Amino acid sequence: MADAAVDASAGAPSVEEIDVLKRVVETLTDFLTSYSLQIVGALVVLVLGTIVARILSHILLRFLERRNFDVTLSRFIASCMRGSVVGFAFVVALGKFGITIAPILAALGALAFGASIAVQGPLSNFGSGLAIIFLRPFVVDDTVAVSGVEGVVVEVKLGYTVLCDEDGIEIIVPNKEVFGQVMHNSKGRRLVEGVIGISYGDAPREAISVIEKIIAADEGVLQDPPPLVGVGEFADSSVSIHYRYWVSTPSYFEVMYTVNLAVFDGLAEAGITIPFPQRDVHLIPQES
Repeated sequence: MADAAVDASAGAPSVEEIDVLKRVVETLTDFLTSYSLQIVGALVVLVLGTIVARILSHILLRFLERRNFDVTLSRFIASCMRGSVVGFAFVVALGKFGITIAPILAALGALAFGASIAVQGPLSNFGSGLAIIFLRPFVVDDTVAVSGVEGVVVEVKLGYTVLCDEDGIEIIVPNKEVFGQVMHNSKGRRLVEGVIGISYGDAPREAISVIEKIIAADEGVLQDPPPLVGVGEFADSSVSIHYRYWVSTPSYFEVMYTVNLAVFDGLAEAGITIPFPQRDVHLIPQES
């Protein structure tokens, strides 16, 4: 029984612990009593500020889009508007507690200076992002090839650029890799190149005429710049007819497959032979 009593007393809180708990409860009660209105006011300001920031940024973005502003620059300006309004609401909320912004700005400045030394890589991405947004070497929906990847520009952020390739895979490229590298920008279109061989016994001009008509008849082929068709090579077993034309990036594979099939069928209907590699072997009998 004595052991049980000792165990029970060991599990019970001590007088000092009870006093500490009481002081914590009293402190919280006094704080809530003194600052309850300020807390509610600060929360209301933050919530309203966030809602107003979202509405204003949405209105500004739609306004810029109707004025045919660049998509990337429009999103950046709207984002700055939203951040500014939320920041203003935060300052007003701090004012509810009598906190001035000057010491906070000084602390943030010192923190930013130290962070700039430690995170030079991310900061260089932000600097490159600003350069991309304002200099606009490319815009949303352009097709670019940079740093070994290629795709359609979906979005430009301060730190990175989002591309989407023909397989629908999202590619995220740091902006310092985008702005500091050689870049190919085909402005939302891609070049399709095709080759087909015809027999040496057929007329190349006739084959070229057939292919030109097929390409011109396809609605997915862009006519500016105009398609090109001509003799590209004299191979061992055939005359190679090369053709080149431009399409919009989203329809690249669809148009290419359609045109290739139409070229094959069109040459067959015109009676033009598409040869395959072959060799003539002559057997010379040996005299016995």
